[in-house]
Amino acid sequence: MKRILPLFILVLLSASVFAQINPKSWGELHGNFQFDGQYYLRDENIDSTGEFYPDERFLGQGYANLIYSNGNFRAGIRYENYQNVMLGFPPGYKGEGITYRFIQWSKDGLDITAGNFYEQFGSGMILRAYEERGLGYDNMFDGVRLKYEPIKGLQLKGLIGRQRIYFEKSPGIVRALDVNFSFNELIGSLSESKTRFILGGSYVSKFQEANDPFLDLPQNVGAGAVRLDIMRNKWSLSGEYVLKANDPSADNKYIFRNGQALLVNLSYTTKGFGGIISAKRVDNMSYRSERDATTIEGLINYVPASTQVHTYALPSLYQYATQLNGEIGLQSEFNIAVPRKSKLGGKYGANIHINYSLATSLYKEFYDETDTLDIVKYGYKTEWFKLGQVRYFQDFNIKWTQKLSRDFTMTLSYLNLQYNKSVLEDGVTDEPLMTGASSAEMVYINTGIAEFLIKLKPKHYLRTELQAQFSEQDRGNMAMILLEYSISPHWFFTIQDIYNYGNPVESDRIHYPLGSIVYVVGTTRFQLSYGRQQRGIFCVGGVCRVVPPSNGIGISITSTF
Repeated sequence: MKRILPLFILVLLSASVFAQINPKSWGELHGNFQFDGQYYLRDENIDSTGEFYPDERFLGQGYANLIYSNGNFRAGIRYENYQNVMLGFPPGYKGEGITYRFIQWSKDGLDITAGNFYEQFGSGMILRAYEERGLGYDNMFDGVRLKYEPIKGLQLKGLIGRQRIYFEKSPGIVRALDVNFSFNELIGSLSESKTRFILGGSYVSKFQEANDPFLDLPQNVGAGAVRLDIMRNKWSLSGEYVLKANDPSADNKYIFRNGQALLVNLSYTTKGFGGIISAKRVDNMSYRSERDATTIEGLINYVPASTQVHTYALPSLYQYATQLNGEIGLQSEFNIAVPRKSKLGGKYGANIHINYSLATSLYKEFYDETDTLDIVKYGYKTEWFKLGQVRYFQDFNIKWTQKLSRDFTMTLSYLNLQYNKSVLEDGVTDEPLMTGASSAEMVYINTGIAEFLIKLKPKHYLRTELQAQFSEQDRGNMAMILLEYSISPHWFFTIQDIYNYGNPVESDRIHYPLGSIVYVVGTTRFQLSYGRQQRGIFCVGGVCRVVPPSNGIGISITSTF
């Protein structure tokens, strides 16, 4: 770490000197900064035992990015500080240092990066390194990446490196190649065709030394993918298939079963209507550069979510977390524009959004207990085109948005959710649920939401939310009210209260008030908040983290330049 910063400064100084001698520009320096912190208050109503009350009252985390660019040259560093990490974030983030640094050069179709970088092949099912700060997720590579476009329509990528695991690097080395063909650019006779074809392929291999005294673990684990996109007029069809060699790990209880994944999307878009239908099948697709890692550590790949992410407070308590070891996902989503001056649309028209999502286990048949070898090697038998016996999640929702006047917009939503709490929160596996050794705790939820946006006068807006959620399981019935007053572009004042009036446990029938003030000046944003936070799960794209209950004063500062 101590050698990195002087080296980076030397690179920047060298680039600046070169800019003075040859180019007419000194180049550009950009960056951003963020700090989040919370002072925690003891609250026996939401945490009677003090299990989630930290010994350190104030916890905070922040980072600063600096990116320098000059012509074909770019370089950057990021400093991070966790003193100590806030509740709900991975505790592995503890400390400070320069976690990200790179230099990049591109010219004549060749792009070379040395140091840290993010990358994605196809949909990400074979390889995706990315950052999601809200989750504490960062699996970037540290190594070398080359991109090359020798001719128009042909893109090549190659990389080698190790991944970030908090403030360390994974023990496994990842090597990867990707190729992308755009046939309409490669083949002159197709350049004017209304049908466009894009074919891609990827190969990824990881190497990790094996020293298990009982299992003959593979040190090299390869995975290959092929993908195809076809687009014509208003239609688009895309598909990707991934095959991964056997990869015994903590995720799959060290079975020697190959991994497979298939993702297909069909979409249609025309004036006033858009729709997409998706189907996904995932079998044993946990792929990590550290075989003994869990949760978000060392993941090489990413399985796209096939469910909608809800941003409203009450339904967001029951988000779906993608099951890497196996799932079948189906989703359909439609957007309909209701014309202006019609009976339904009124003077300004309306928009209807309809979504249906389903996630189940794979269809599984488990080997007889006497068949020890097959149990150890393969774990289970399955059939491709059968839905699984265990329902993980189901979501039907519809949203109606309509502008009723120049100053008044209304949004009405209804959601019906089925949530397998045993699998998604308690970590119960399929076998005890299928064999009857355990029963699934399902939560059935109905939610209604009304949102109103009123323009009071120029630059002054009032937004309100009324939410009601009904369930006979888990938390029971809840209601929420939110008021947000904004004076554009500088001030935002928000106050909300969630009342869990129908909780089966009488002592948990309490209020969760929360208030915040936001001030924005230029590219800098300040936020101060105070209130209670419910336990729950926070998800982005099917990747989730558990949020414990808390009470306290929060502060957030972000800035860019």
